[in-house]
Amino acid sequence: MPPANIRGEMLSFDFREGGSYGMRLTYFDPGQEQGKTAEAFDEFEVRLTKLDEGRQIEQEVTFESDDPAFAGVMRMTWLFEPENGATLVRIRAENVPDGIRPEDHHAGMSSSLENLAQFVEGAS
Repeated sequence: MPPANIRGEMLSFDFREGGSYGMRLTYFDPGQEQGKTAEAFDEFEVRLTKLDEGRQIEQEVTFESDDPAFAGVMRMTWLFEPENGATLVRIRAENVPDGIRPEDHHAGMSSSLENLAQFVEGAS
C-alpha cells in the first residue's frame, strides 16, 4: 500500500500479533523526492502490537534514518468499520517524526488509502 509514485517491497513478513514486517519504499523519481534512509528509498520495521480481526490493527513503525528528524517510532492504529455494505478505513498516527511535514504525511496516507481501495475493489 505505498503512496502513488512509490514502489513497496516487503523485506520480511510475520503478520501476527507480536510479529513484524520490514518494508522498503523506493521512489520512482528520486530527483523529485528525497529518501530518509538513503537517497532513493525509505526503510522501516513494523511491530504488530494488536490485531483485532476485522476491527483494528495497531502497530509501531520504526523509521531508519541517520537524520534524527526522520528517525523514531510512530504508533499507527488502523480502524475498520462497516458502512453501507462496505468498510470504512481510518488511520490514526501518533509520534510522527518531526521531519515529516503534516501535509506530506496526510497526502501519503490518503494516497495509501486510495491504493488500498483500488486494490480491494479490483479484487472483487
